[in-house]
Amino acid sequence: MATTLTKTLPDLSKLEHLDGNNYKCWSHKLLIFFEQLEVDFVLFNELSANVVSNTTAVFDGSNTIVAIVVDDAAKKNIKKDNKTVRGHLLNHMTNPLFDLFINYKSAKVIWDNLEKKYGADDAGEKKYMVGKWPIKFQMVDDKPIMEQVHEYENLTVDVLNEGMEMYEILQANVLLEKFPPS
Repeated sequence: MATTLTKTLPDLSKLEHLDGNNYKCWSHKLLIFFEQLEVDFVLFNELSANVVSNTTAVFDGSNTIVAIVVDDAAKKNIKKDNKTVRGHLLNHMTNPLFDLFINYKSAKVIWDNLEKKYGADDAGEKKYMVGKWPIKFQMVDDKPIMEQVHEYENLTVDVLNEGMEMYEILQANVLLEKFPPS
């Protein structure tokens, strides 16, 4: 007895359009979607960008041409997958960004340019998260204590997700310091 599995894909209709300020979250959500569709290779493979432009030569790191033979069926599939990924990338951008990237035919080129433009600003994000974490957070008597503890935990997770390390004892001491006087 054969069973078929149907893939459950995330609903991208509620995904915020990329406006430049939400790149990190936007790119992760789309990448998860592309992985589930099994077309994420288009974003990371030099071959896919070259097949789109009808060439089969790829440069390796030492500027040497590496000939790659791709049969017509594989080229057709790569082109189809590129169209799918490119379409999703463009459809989930604000109009000004859409206008900027519409002329690119390769999804990899679009992805790489977005990464260069918006993915490199980690220092500013880390500074923002650290400033928000212990300095701006203060517990008050008006709100339930567990709600405030969860808010503190979320701020701490945001800092940790930025790749910064904090000892648990520091996290606990900061939390204790933030309790209201009562």
